[in-house]
Amino acid sequence: MSSKKNIAELPDFDTARFLQSEQDIATYLTAILDDDDPSRLAAALGDMARARGMSRIASQAGVAREALYKALRPGSQPRFETIRRVCAALGVRLVAQPLHPGGENRPTTTNTSA
Repeated sequence: MSSKKNIAELPDFDTARFLQSEQDIATYLTAILDDDDPSRLAAALGDMARARGMSRIASQAGVAREALYKALRPGSQPRFETIRRVCAALGVRLVAQPLHPGGENRPTTTNTSA
């Protein structure tokens, strides 16, 4: 018979433990961006920075460590410049992709003349 565990006894899940490479970070960042939630983006960047060392990322991004913690806490809305600098320090960059690969997304025109 297996014993039941109280959920409060389980260790907290720490995403940072699983972000070992730039590819891991890029994949996680892409998934977070797909959610279109700025507060989740801030928290995810915080996870990524913790995975690489918050002090190191802050130094490379040119941001004070305390300011970086504040900017990347859950629920915050960091400036785009901060996001860009943190991404560069993490070894990733944000890129744009077409919503409809291979297709054209031109505005439709209506011909009203007869």
